[in-house]
Amino acid sequence: MSATGIDPRSPRFGAGITAVLLLVVIGLALAAPAAASIGERAVQPAFLLFAAISALFAWGAFAGIRRHPYGALYRALVRPRLAPPSELEDPVPPTFAQGVGFVITLVGLVLHVVGVPWALVVAAAAAFVAAFLNSVFGYCLGCQIYLLLARAGILGRKGAAAA
Repeated sequence: MSATGIDPRSPRFGAGITAVLLLVVIGLALAAPAAASIGERAVQPAFLLFAAISALFAWGAFAGIRRHPYGALYRALVRPRLAPPSELEDPVPPTFAQGVGFVITLVGLVLHVVGVPWALVVAAAAAFVAAFLNSVFGYCLGCQIYLLLARAGILGRKGAAAA
């Protein structure tokens, strides 16, 4: 694979894993009793899994989409069984999308810890919708946000082809 692009199926694969994990978070959060203290909220299984998902978003955003663990899993287990991609994708928009996911999950985590009702469920549901759209339909909301900001001149495209 070229150093200038990524297999567009890799982020979709990762989004599928993320979507399933986010459904688990939502289920755990809905089933959890209301916790009174910060300490109780911070050790709930839904919070801990959501924190792990947030850390994975941070990894993809700050280390880059090429270094994400789901990408390594895709390259090792899935990619060898597929035909080469018909075209490669610019890694910048999916990396930006990981940053958007990180912000959404981080806000949900912080609001949950300080006691905002339903914050974890709402943030997980928002992230689930984005992951589901990417994994099933190939529509990356974070990538679309990136393209809108790039067209507005707010973000640099760093070599991305004009859309």
